[in-house]
Amino acid sequence: MLRLSANPSPFHPSSLLSPSASLVRPRRLLRLRALAVAASASPSARSLRLLEWGKVCRAVASFAGTAHGREATEKQLWGVEDVSYEHSRRLLRETEAAVRLLGSSGGSLDFSGLDTVAVESAINRVSGGSVIKGQEAMAVVSLMLLVESLQGTIKAAMKQGEDSRDLLMPLTETILDAVVSKSLVKSIQDIIDDDGSVKDTASPELRRYRDQVQVLESRLCQLMDKLIRNADNEASLSEVSSVNGRCCIKMTGNKSSNFDGLLLSSGSDAGSMIEPIVAIPLNDELQGARALVARAELDALSKLTDKILLELDNIQILMQETITLDKVTARAKYSIAYDGTLPDLYLPNFEHGTIDTAKDGPVSTTFSDQLPKRSWKLFIPNAYHPLLLQQHQENLRRTKKDVASATSEIRRRRIYGQDIAEEDQLAADLDFMKIRVSELERNHPIPVDFMIAEETTVLVITGPNTGGKTISLKTVGLASLMAKIGLYILASEPVKIPWFDAVYADIGDEQSLTQSLSTFSGHLKQIGAIRAQSTSQSLVLLDEVGAGTNPLEGAALGMSLLESFAEAGSFLTLATTHHGELKTLKYSNDSFENACVEFDEENLKPTFRILWGIPGRSNAINIAERLGLSLDIVESARQLLGTAGAEINALIMDMEKFKQDYHEQLQQAQHYLMQSKELHNNLEVAQKNIVDHTTAQRKRKSRVVSEYAVMARSIIHKKFQLFRESAIAQRVVEEEKAAEKAKLERVKGPEPSSTSSLKKTQITNSSMATKASDNIIDEDGGIPEVGDLVYVPKLKNQATVVKIDPSKNEVQVQAGMMKLKLKLKDVKIQKQRTSR
Repeated sequence: MLRLSANPSPFHPSSLLSPSASLVRPRRLLRLRALAVAASASPSARSLRLLEWGKVCRAVASFAGTAHGREATEKQLWGVEDVSYEHSRRLLRETEAAVRLLGSSGGSLDFSGLDTVAVESAINRVSGGSVIKGQEAMAVVSLMLLVESLQGTIKAAMKQGEDSRDLLMPLTETILDAVVSKSLVKSIQDIIDDDGSVKDTASPELRRYRDQVQVLESRLCQLMDKLIRNADNEASLSEVSSVNGRCCIKMTGNKSSNFDGLLLSSGSDAGSMIEPIVAIPLNDELQGARALVARAELDALSKLTDKILLELDNIQILMQETITLDKVTARAKYSIAYDGTLPDLYLPNFEHGTIDTAKDGPVSTTFSDQLPKRSWKLFIPNAYHPLLLQQHQENLRRTKKDVASATSEIRRRRIYGQDIAEEDQLAADLDFMKIRVSELERNHPIPVDFMIAEETTVLVITGPNTGGKTISLKTVGLASLMAKIGLYILASEPVKIPWFDAVYADIGDEQSLTQSLSTFSGHLKQIGAIRAQSTSQSLVLLDEVGAGTNPLEGAALGMSLLESFAEAGSFLTLATTHHGELKTLKYSNDSFENACVEFDEENLKPTFRILWGIPGRSNAINIAERLGLSLDIVESARQLLGTAGAEINALIMDMEKFKQDYHEQLQQAQHYLMQSKELHNNLEVAQKNIVDHTTAQRKRKSRVVSEYAVMARSIIHKKFQLFRESAIAQRVVEEEKAAEKAKLERVKGPEPSSTSSLKKTQITNSSMATKASDNIIDEDGGIPEVGDLVYVPKLKNQATVVKIDPSKNEVQVQAGMMKLKLKLKDVKIQKQRTSR
């Protein structure tokens, strides 16, 4: 729906201040539609209609969560003509921020639970002096809680890094500054229940009156039950009913009732409504109690309205900011749903004849590194027509849903054993739907590559009918509009596209019966208007230029028109044609470039691919020959066409074959390059893994050797300690035995000769030791040096110092073949006396 309004925002405060805004809206919509029809007479508006921009607007708006958000999104998209370059970049930054926020928050930007219509009604009521309703008050609470939740989501996303803070800045300029009145939220929740009804705790009077109503209703029910039970008339049926809030008895049958009462209503089918006389006082009392309840509820809502009135300006701001964020989120969700790419939108610099990006840099910094080295005016790889892609996804989604429903129905029938014959039919339908799903998945829309060099001003696309020329024009036009209004482009990365002040299109049959215009005249009128209004920043799309008249005159007129646009008509012009003469413009003017849609002569159908730099050729005679037309007719046609035309077609065929071979080899080279890069990366990873593994193994071996060395030293040390202790103990035992033996021999008498010789030997040793001791001086308290002679009391022998460790107060000595490690206190330093 086209919404044109002079209000700067989709939710203007002036519309909120009027309580009758909902009444005048239909008349305002009629006036807006009239303005839209009048505006469609301009070339730019007609171009939007030809490009089916309205369908794109409705598709994007469907991603908004609120009614006002959908209306505001569609209105903003329809205003694409009035968007400046700076505004376009700001819209793209907002969309990029929302895409990042949706990715980090896990889809928490959900506005579907907010009833903006109820919030608008609440604002209108409060500003108009009326009392707010309970459901409207709860809608205001939902608005405030949603804004608080959005603030928390944005703050959490901003804490992920400095780049996230800068990227999300377009969304935080206003929403984080919004103030949520928690006291008002609490006041509303204390008075209003979730279903919009007033709580019993709203006031003591309300609770008392409601208790009174319950008591009276209970008494009336008991009275009516008693009257019905006492009735003897079996021919009539009676039941308790209510008329205008008064409790009565509904009688059906021919006989009259056996109690007195007032006849409230009667009818042959509905029966008679009778209010018993005995129930009239209770009904009157009940009506009075209900009136008191309504008055107490009105008092509570009135007090609540006064509190909301104090926060009305803030509520309006929250409403506007929420709708604005809903618009941005709708653009982001649409871009994500169809796997769009953030475009590099640039503004041409015409003063120096070059093309530069804006001074503040691109929206994202990832484009310049990804673009091929050649300078491009427009670069959109794998571009999809948004409506074709949307239709395909909807059909696929709908068919998959039908498959799931049919599968569920078959499962249900099998469980309950219902209609086996119908189950067979459902199974057949299910197989058909599965085949349909496979066909849809296989027949995905074919993308088109657009790579227009910087020096190109006019692109001439030729090729057969139904080959995709018109769809290609619409794809470029819609992509330009989408980038301008802040949407991602449905293409692969990277995308570079200029900012156009307007997109003009002449597509389709412009025949007009009301203005007595033929198809040719309609095209000329539209092209003339486009030529008059297009500027050096415009995009012009011309479909079948020069068609609809004599081929020679049409070709001459088409060449003149395209040359006019190339000189000073537009920044970029894309034209489709069947006139072969227009293909030659490239060879006389560097501003022109040729392209054609590829045709598969084997299968006799187009491939919907664009071949760049190659003019299209006629396939009519070849197609006729393959379809079985008489060879005489085919050869005659070729002779009438002439050898020149045949040579041109042959040349074009060679160029096409060369182009195809080039693209195949290029793709193969790119494939090999990607493989080599992948192998190189894998090799680097493997090399790094080998180095890491070698280092880890070396460290592990060193650690194991060190551990085993420590264990060996510990074992050797323990063994040596045990050996030393055992030797000392054994020597002590031997000395004790020798002393005991000598003592026993002295007790027994004279020693034998052997004993006498042993004693002599001991005496000799003793005398030698005494003589040595006469030449030795003991020095206690000093630290020996390596090579000094020390005395070991435990061994009762001398030893030579081999190593000294002062930090541990240890000394290593050697006594004969045995090395010992002892404490300094366990040895005595000995030096030879100087003989006199």
